[in-house]
Amino acid sequence: MKEHPVPATNGRQSRGPRRLSAGYVLSAALVAAVSLISTAALSNGSAQASDSALASGQAVAPQSTALPSVSGAAAVGSTLSATSGSWSGDTPMTFAYQWRQCDSSGANCASISGANNSTYTVANGDVGSRLRARVTATNGAGQASADSAATIVVTTTTSPANTVEPGVTGSTVVGQTLTGTNGTWSGTGPITFSYQWVRCPSNGGASDGSNCPGTSGATNTTYTLQSSDLGQRLRLRVKASNNAGTKVAASNATATITNISSNGPTNKKEPSISGQATQGSTLTTSTGKWNGQTPITFAYQWVRCGSDGGKPDGSNCAVISGAGASTYTLQAADLGTRLRSRVTATNGSGSSVATSNPTAVVKAGSQQLPPGAIRLPNGQISIPVTSVSLPAQLIIDRVEFSPNPVRSRRDPISIRVHINDSRGYVVRDAIVFLRSVPLLTSTPQEQRTGQDGWLTLHVLPHADFPVRAGYNVQFFVRARKDGDNPLAGVSARRLVQVATSR
Repeated sequence: MKEHPVPATNGRQSRGPRRLSAGYVLSAALVAAVSLISTAALSNGSAQASDSALASGQAVAPQSTALPSVSGAAAVGSTLSATSGSWSGDTPMTFAYQWRQCDSSGANCASISGANNSTYTVANGDVGSRLRARVTATNGAGQASADSAATIVVTTTTSPANTVEPGVTGSTVVGQTLTGTNGTWSGTGPITFSYQWVRCPSNGGASDGSNCPGTSGATNTTYTLQSSDLGQRLRLRVKASNNAGTKVAASNATATITNISSNGPTNKKEPSISGQATQGSTLTTSTGKWNGQTPITFAYQWVRCGSDGGKPDGSNCAVISGAGASTYTLQAADLGTRLRSRVTATNGSGSSVATSNPTAVVKAGSQQLPPGAIRLPNGQISIPVTSVSLPAQLIIDRVEFSPNPVRSRRDPISIRVHINDSRGYVVRDAIVFLRSVPLLTSTPQEQRTGQDGWLTLHVLPHADFPVRAGYNVQFFVRARKDGDNPLAGVSARRLVQVATSR
């Protein structure tokens, strides 16, 4: 091999070529280049070496920095989409795609003929396989390829099947809006849905709504009731579609559609007041009984009347500021007067007010309190449950759920219960039992109320707990004292419910 002289570097004469042991001669220029690249790689890593190449004007071929990804259902008839991933290297850069069919473990892949786009429709021949997308990036310096992760094993497409029927919520009054839900469906995704509200006769028509005429233009999940709906019952028909076919399911029929004038709350039995009419005692009002479209909500207002009890509707009685709860503790200002409670019932059709009968004339509190009585910071008197004896009885006056409505089976439900007695005293150490009816949650052990009459119980929903709009789950609550028959003596029982929703 002929040797070539090398120009001097940094003002010094080169020492000339270096001869390898195998008889090859490495020029000083090549030695310098290799030394430069090796030094860069050792000190700063491969990325720095690439930077050196860029700085010296050398072309950089594509290199994958994030693998391609695939989205879509791995089922026959579904369309998969691939991204190019992320790449470094000279630009401009172009990308080519190749879909590959692999065995069930994602190995031994072979290219699928003609599958050269970023999207691919899964075919029958892919059943039992897993798919990958290979992306080849090309620029002026070369090309490189990278494969996506494998999909799950490809299955055949199944058509939609309804597992929980669609639901409808809302007031069935002309002018009010109904809201429908899809229900629950099985089948290969993606599944798309379309809607049609239908008018059925008073018997509700066929369960699938097939003999009920469609309402023109009513093709959304919500529908505002029209005067033409009077006397009818509505259903929502939901059509579910995927690549394998379509299926229609209908909601239950609504109640008969009525006018607003006939559906507002009307009082069937007036509210009543329990508790002693003595200063420091706590009065409790019931809601009374009502007719009308449910759900009905209630608001309260205590009014102070003269010793004659005022007018039956309490219209000439003075409103007590801040007394807007279902309970009220009698104050010094109430001495010599009689109190009434006003209950306002409200539903989607309107509101109505009913007034209780008056209490007895409020007198100064008796100095002879039950044994163990203590006064709480809020002025209420707390007594032990052992001081409650017939004819006095326990009262379950408040039950609060959290969350409300219940939207998940995974989270516990907290239930706060408050106990007082028919004389208006807060009751501590009362034994409280609670369970869902039917049994849709865990059942906690009996617990005792605290000094303020409250206790909190926790339950866990079972797998069959209904979490869907328009449903309520009932709970049985019982309060008793030691030694009493749970269903006799001074014990109290109450059914309460909590709404569920998606």
